[in-house]
Amino acid sequence: MTVNDVKERKMGICVSGGLDSKTIAKRLKEAGADVLCFTADLGQPDEKDISDVVAKMAPCGVETVIVDCKAEMAEACFRAIMAHATYDGGYWNSTGIGRAVTVKKLVEEMKSRNIAILSHGATGRGNDQMRFERYTNIFAPEMEIYAPWRDPELLKEFPGRTQMCDYLAKFGIEAFPGGKKRYSTDGNLAGLSHEAEDLESMETAMTIVEPTMCVWPMQAPDEVEEIEIEFEKGRAVSINGKKMEPVELMVEANTIGGRNGVGLSHALENRIVGTKSRGVYEAPGMELLGKALQYIYQTILDKRATAMMEYLSDFIGTQIYDGRYFDLSTEAAFAAVEEYASHATGTVKVGLYKGNILFYSLTGVEASIYFEEDASMEASKGLNPVSSQGFAEIQSVEARAMSKAGQIRAAQIARAPHT
Repeated sequence: MTVNDVKERKMGICVSGGLDSKTIAKRLKEAGADVLCFTADLGQPDEKDISDVVAKMAPCGVETVIVDCKAEMAEACFRAIMAHATYDGGYWNSTGIGRAVTVKKLVEEMKSRNIAILSHGATGRGNDQMRFERYTNIFAPEMEIYAPWRDPELLKEFPGRTQMCDYLAKFGIEAFPGGKKRYSTDGNLAGLSHEAEDLESMETAMTIVEPTMCVWPMQAPDEVEEIEIEFEKGRAVSINGKKMEPVELMVEANTIGGRNGVGLSHALENRIVGTKSRGVYEAPGMELLGKALQYIYQTILDKRATAMMEYLSDFIGTQIYDGRYFDLSTEAAFAAVEEYASHATGTVKVGLYKGNILFYSLTGVEASIYFEEDASMEASKGLNPVSSQGFAEIQSVEARAMSKAGQIRAAQIARAPHT
């Protein structure tokens, strides 16, 4: 589909209020399309007032509908935390989580308004094009999709940001109200990503970023802040004794973690399309809650359950990144995680200090398989050390067999005659 195919067609454009959103909306309106814009309220930390998006888009002559997605976004955060679903080096992929929620909710709203075509401003070189289109095809397979930055005509017309700014200027539309940043941001309750522009150079330090949710660890307070988090079946239910609903709890966790420099990370990730992308990420609440829950998992999961949980975490993290949040395999993996999490109830106390999360105490974990008597080096009623004799002998049978068979290189070297 090209820009020439949209005349008099009813289109829904997913917008954020940025340069791409304005350019696409104005250009499609000028092409004769019946344009209605949609934006998701995901609790964006970089938007003081989500209605500002409406104001930013208004000069383009379009109406913008705000769809409240905060409750769904908080639920998606809790599921990701329960699964410890991080990606490529262990960062919380807030954008991938947010896209699943955004497209599902916006498509529902578009369908209720008889929108025939969904348009998104994702680049043809990135991940979001796959996420937007895969999720649209899941929830509205009958809906057509127009991707402006894969349209040869628009790519020729707008080869870069300069041309987009010039185009908007012809209509008296300001491209960057409030000034242009050295990088682009994308945020929601789960976190904030900083990418592109100056960050594309590997010679640029990650510290050019001015954190929105966090402070850099060196700027965090000089005192440890103690935090107590209560979990029920893998879900955080209270912080410092105060019970909260998911949205409020995520906001509180972000605030606490952020002021202590928790959750800032740098990643050079592997994109869906096979290229690499560099980003600086803020996810203070996800990191705080995720780390605290990990302490409970360590006490309730045996060796094999831990290995399975690590596999599920990696699998779900990759599925979320790849735009496969709603796939059957992802749901099955989440179901397995929930089985483990059904035992993850307890209260964790941690200390936050300049980006670090320090373990203080763990109480109320009835499903714990950790027993001090078994681990103690002192005389106790725990595991009888004498009973380990037979186990050690059995383990040694295999070791001797491998050594005699010449399978252990270090043993061969040790037995070799010295010259």
